Amino acid sequence: MTNPTAAMLVIGDEILSGRTRDANMHYLAGQLTQAGIDLTEVRVVSDDAPAIIAAIKALSAAYTHVFTSGGIGPTHDDITADCVAAAFDAPIDVRADAAALLQAHYDSKGQEFNTARQRMARIPDGATLIENPVSIAPGFRMHNVHVMAGVPSIFQAMTASVLPTLTGGAPLLSRTLQVLRGEGDIAGPLGEFAQQHPDLSVGSYPFQTNGAYGANLVVRGKDAALLDAAMIELAQIFA
Repeated sequence: MTNPTAAMLVIGDEILSGRTRDANMHYLAGQLTQAGIDLTEVRVVSDDAPAIIAAIKALSAAYTHVFTSGGIGPTHDDITADCVAAAFDAPIDVRADAAALLQAHYDSKGQEFNTARQRMARIPDGATLIENPVSIAPGFRMHNVHVMAGVPSIFQAMTASVLPTLTGGAPLLSRTLQVLRGEGDIAGPLGEFAQQHPDLSVGSYPFQTNGAYGANLVVRGKDAALLDAAMIELAQIFA
């Protein structure tokens, strides 16, 4: 049985301008791998509504799950919620349950639940809230799209809320063999090995240390016994 598939949509001019380094893709990839959900595509788009809407429509149609990060805060350029609503032709407005969470949060801090903060309670009709134990402002799920914050600590907390609700498949396992030879020397036999093991993913990741060339040969698969047997064979090839 094949694993569920996933895509990630990273939203924000700050990512594309280089002002902010994205950490969420790396975290999500690791979590999905453990859950047996195959992350197959990642897109990065600017704070441009037509681009976000088009990406949401395309990814939602192509994958089992879509995860977005960024653009659900209180400022004018936080437009992800509106774009998700538009992608699914759903009305959007301040929702009572989301507003109640935020009202209680800001009351406890002695801060005003002002108009800007109320933007974070705007949720498309039909969506399910995603818990945010860090800053309370919820994410939401609309059909198969999970809308989450861009701040890494909040994104991670929301991921922890979402993953237990999803059905995964077999976790992807990996093994690594380090070979102290250049890729030009190992490419031929490694290619033959990969062809002989179509059920495994075989990759070569080169490095250079103290002027010497080498490569980490990484083999991935879902069957531990098959993977271990293949690694014994690979070690013999490059002994």
